[in-house]
Amino acid sequence: MKFITYLKQAASTALLALSAIGMLTMPMGTASAATPESTKATIVLVHGALADSSSWDGVISKLQADGYTAIAAPDPLRSLASDSDYVSDIVRNVHGPVVLVGHSYGGSIITNAATGADNVNALVYVAAYAPEAGESAFDLTGKFPGSILAEALAPPVALADGAHDLYLQQDEFRPVFAADVPEKQVKLLAATQRPVTDVALMGASGAPAWKSIPSWFVYGSADKVIPPAAHAFMAQRAGAKDTIVVKGAPHVVMISNPSVVADLIEKAAVATVK
Repeated sequence: MKFITYLKQAASTALLALSAIGMLTMPMGTASAATPESTKATIVLVHGALADSSSWDGVISKLQADGYTAIAAPDPLRSLASDSDYVSDIVRNVHGPVVLVGHSYGGSIITNAATGADNVNALVYVAAYAPEAGESAFDLTGKFPGSILAEALAPPVALADGAHDLYLQQDEFRPVFAADVPEKQVKLLAATQRPVTDVALMGASGAPAWKSIPSWFVYGSADKVIPPAAHAFMAQRAGAKDTIVVKGAPHVVMISNPSVVADLIEKAAVATVK
């Protein structure tokens, strides 16, 4: 009992000391920690299916060099509803304005995660789905001809809950996803791909945030996952502020052309400063 009393007294003394130090060293008029130090938006990036947050490395390097704070959200890839809720939680805990960026299936997520988020100023779709209410990634993939994704998938992995994990066959990764990426890098991407469930790709979108939040689009003319015609359709439907088509770029346009993507994100951030 004496030992426990001693610990309590020691902890109380330490807290009082830290409090006093904080009071002495805090400048007069110091703002709350919740107050952003910069008017620049925080960039929250959401990766797509069969990828991970490292797919944003080149874009993040450029954003950081230009003074932006970037957060690469680890997309669970389990279901559209739960994935969107997860990203929404991340966005809600960012102090200050946010530019929400999604690649591929990540576009479906930002479309739903930004709904009702007061701090999201802009949406940037990077070779991404921008579904209308009731639409799924699966629906939009087949809306126009040109996708070769389905025939490149490996046999699905059955899960205990009845869903199935989907992977690309590793030797199909380059022609489908990353045709202009160096072969050595493609092998790493293929080996580290994260599976998405069929449930996630077939999940119906809720009310789309792009109807109330300004959007920007960028995609490659050689995208073999989402046909370029589908990208053009979605961008026009969303009333995109700007649409960039990168000639010859594949689905992972942010890997092969990170500066183009980063520049568009920064353009959206500057255009929506409030």
